Amino acid sequence: MPDLASPAFWLSVLQIIAIDILLGGDNAVVIALACRKLPEKQRNRGIFWGVVGAIGLRVVLIYFALQLLAMPYLKIVGGALLFWIGVKLILPGDNDGHGEVQGSSNLLGAIKTIIIADAVMSLDNVIAVAGAAHGSITLVVFGIVVSIPIVVWGSQLVLKLMDRYPMVITAGGGLLGWIGGGMLVTDPVWPVEWRQIIPYQSQVVAGIGCLLVVLVGKYLANRKTRHERLLFDGQEDR
Repeated sequence: MPDLASPAFWLSVLQIIAIDILLGGDNAVVIALACRKLPEKQRNRGIFWGVVGAIGLRVVLIYFALQLLAMPYLKIVGGALLFWIGVKLILPGDNDGHGEVQGSSNLLGAIKTIIIADAVMSLDNVIAVAGAAHGSITLVVFGIVVSIPIVVWGSQLVLKLMDRYPMVITAGGGLLGWIGGGMLVTDPVWPVEWRQIIPYQSQVVAGIGCLLVVLVGKYLANRKTRHERLLFDGQEDR
């Protein structure tokens, strides 16, 4: 059982909630799209059971991810994936395929759509939460249960905050870089003696990961913006 009085426990819970909000806000849009064709009386039931199914499937996926991360080299791979996810989060808006989500006119169809779409879209979320949970499935369940109401009912507010304050997205990318860096140095492949060479090694590498994601993300975002501006100017000159 985790120590509920431990600051480390609550820090991990906060990290999981932040991850679910940053990476799961779009999933609330999927829920709305999947239920848009349902009769009004069935929409709340569709949302409720769709979310319940999606939560259950996600907890199962994260459970298996936690087991896999105990194997050598997989935390290194997971950390590298989190760096990429963090950089991608900072890049200006990519099309994430919401338009391809088909609404269903019956309750079971909408629930199935929500669960499948959530599973497809949640790979980044699963990896990030598994990294933040440090092997504790209790922590995973607690963090997800707390954050789901925020994601479902507060996602529009969160998305508006992200649009208005880009630093929120940058901080989210940095958080993923921090978790990814921490995962790298805790991989079983590293000898215990090596981990003790540098004091606070996990925090140092996590900080480097955070900085790396923010710098690379900002650089690529600026380059993409300049490229799009040049294309736009070129089309205007024609």
